[in-house]
Amino acid sequence: MGRSVSGLAFLLALSWLASAVAQTPGTAGGVVLKPTSEASGHGISNAAVLDQSGARVLRVDVEPNGVRNVHTHDKVDFHLFIPISGTVRLEVDGKPLELVPWQAQYIKGGTKHGFANTGSTTATVMEVFVTK
Repeated sequence: MGRSVSGLAFLLALSWLASAVAQTPGTAGGVVLKPTSEASGHGISNAAVLDQSGARVLRVDVEPNGVRNVHTHDKVDFHLFIPISGTVRLEVDGKPLELVPWQAQYIKGGTKHGFANTGSTTATVMEVFVTK
């Protein structure tokens, strides 16, 4: 139960942080977004806003028509994929989901997934990784 309560408090703090982050494309509070490698996709930039033992939080900006290729995270228990702004298509185990802001998705570690911006403006996503 204690882990559930601390997890909820963590998510509430993240939602507050995400609202501030989503309002400033490119940089936020000193966070500098860096493009991902071409092998990972195109039109994707990200930055860690929290990186500590047990949890990692990324801000991800996805340009219009940007794509993050299908991949897995094998060293996490799970991660939360939370669109903050824009329109994002998330593919999980080959099943596409059209997401709108704040339509959070739970993805178990090791699950194949990828995403794309299907809108005409930059989309911002928050990814929360809970490590093993």
